[in-house]
Amino acid sequence: MTPMLRRLITVAVLILGVGPGHASSLNIVAVGASNTLGWGVGVETAFPARLQTILRQRGIDATVTNAGIIASTTAGMLSRIDRVVPNGTNIVILQPGTNDLRFGGSEHQRTANISAIVDRLQQRHIRVIVYDPEIPRNFLQADGIHFTASAHDNIAMTLAAQITGEQETPSFFVAPRAGKVIE
Repeated sequence: MTPMLRRLITVAVLILGVGPGHASSLNIVAVGASNTLGWGVGVETAFPARLQTILRQRGIDATVTNAGIIASTTAGMLSRIDRVVPNGTNIVILQPGTNDLRFGGSEHQRTANISAIVDRLQQRHIRVIVYDPEIPRNFLQADGIHFTASAHDNIAMTLAAQITGEQETPSFFVAPRAGKVIE
C-alpha cells in the first residue's frame, strides 16, 4: 500500500468510521493551558489554529476547537474535560504543560490526572493524543515557558502527521516529559 493510499484510508476511517453524526467533518478539541491558547503569539497562530489550516490544506474538513485556559493545571483540565469536549468529538489533543510542577503539584498527581483524562475520553470512544514533549529552549519565548510561533508551527505539523497517519511523523522535539505518548 502506498503512503498516499494509507493516508487517505486513515482519514476516511477517522471521518466516516467513528459513528453516527460524524460523517461530515473531523472534530478535534485541543485541551491545555496557556501554550495551547497561544500565549504571546495569539490564538490564530497557536497550534490548534495552525493544525486546522494544515488539515484543510490537505483536503480534510476539520474543525479544531481551542480549549486552552491560562494557568490551567491537569486537575483543572480533568474537572472541565466533559464540558469542553462535546459529543461528536473525534480526537482530543491533550497538551498538559508544566503548570502542575510550576505551581507546587507533584509529577505523580500530574500523571494520574493525565491518565484519568485519557480514560474518561476513551470511555466516550474519543481518540486521545497526549502531546507532551520537552521543548528546546530556542523554541520558547523570552519567558522560557511559552512556545514561539515557530514551535506552534512545528507542533501543528507533527500532529497533522499523526492524525493523517503519515508514514514518517516528523519529530521536532525531544521525547515526552513523563511516560509515553498515549494515542
